[in-house]
Amino acid sequence: MTAFDTLPPCSILLLAGGQGQRMGGRDKGLIEWQGEPLIYPLHRLTRPLTDDLIISCNRNRQRYAPLADRLVHDDEPDFPGPYAGIRAGLAVARHDYLLVMPCDTPLLDVPLLDGLRRIAADHPGKPVMVRQGEQWEPLLCCIPTCHAAVFERHWQQGQRSPRRTMAELGAVALQCDPGDRRLANLNSPQVLTEVKP
Repeated sequence: MTAFDTLPPCSILLLAGGQGQRMGGRDKGLIEWQGEPLIYPLHRLTRPLTDDLIISCNRNRQRYAPLADRLVHDDEPDFPGPYAGIRAGLAVARHDYLLVMPCDTPLLDVPLLDGLRRIAADHPGKPVMVRQGEQWEPLLCCIPTCHAAVFERHWQQGQRSPRRTMAELGAVALQCDPGDRRLANLNSPQVLTEVKP
């Protein structure tokens, strides 16, 4: 039994809406890694954990649609960044928590996701972010969906840093060791070839 069996249900958001600059402008979630699109390992990990799986994507919607319960996209052109995807996910999430992760972190596992959810349950109303050593990882987080209006207001005020908004909301950390390989971010061609399952 995992925390997902004992804690309140959560919505899950996979962020696949970026420009992929370090990948030559390619859609990162669909780049091949270990013989399949990069988003597939995360889909296998998260699909059993929620009945509200959301993917934020700005292109190739027909390829992402079978993987999700619903798709969201940025309402502004030119790839405004991950804050836009989080904001869109919070606006439609059906559960009290939104668990967020980028599509290029295929080594994440259930214990880490359990940890985010458990800390969120222990700190009602507080977002939880992964912290690797001293480095915050704001795109690996669990956000109470009651804060959707705060994210929307900050967005309208020009905020584009999810970390800053979550810090203002009193975010707490899920502490991970420096170099925790589960947090490997496959965001460049070099890393894509170096990192193995």
